[in-house]
Amino acid sequence: MLWLKERGIASVAESVLNSEELNKTVARLLVAARNDGYAQGYAECSHHVVNALKVDWDTSKSATHGVNTDAALAAAKTEFNNLQLPVMDLINVTLQSEDHVAQLKETFPDGEDKDEDPA
Repeated sequence: MLWLKERGIASVAESVLNSEELNKTVARLLVAARNDGYAQGYAECSHHVVNALKVDWDTSKSATHGVNTDAALAAAKTEFNNLQLPVMDLINVTLQSEDHVAQLKETFPDGEDKDEDPA
């Protein structure tokens, strides 16, 4: 259990956090959130200009005109919330093993001699 507590958890966590599927999904979510924030900020600013100056502000040439950033952000959130990582399936199968510590060592090696007890 010492390996699992000291080294194994880090190897398992790194495998999950560094998974390509998670990285790509988080990147898409960040881009969608940034785009939506920009579009919403531009719309709010335009609204304030119209109210303050009592003029019609033409937003038809803005990069956000006609773009539904809400839908893109909602889709990115849904993708993130429904994300399934293959590494999690591997972890679940490994934990079903009778000797799950040995199985985790084999599945997620940390490159050190794990049989030595430093205590």
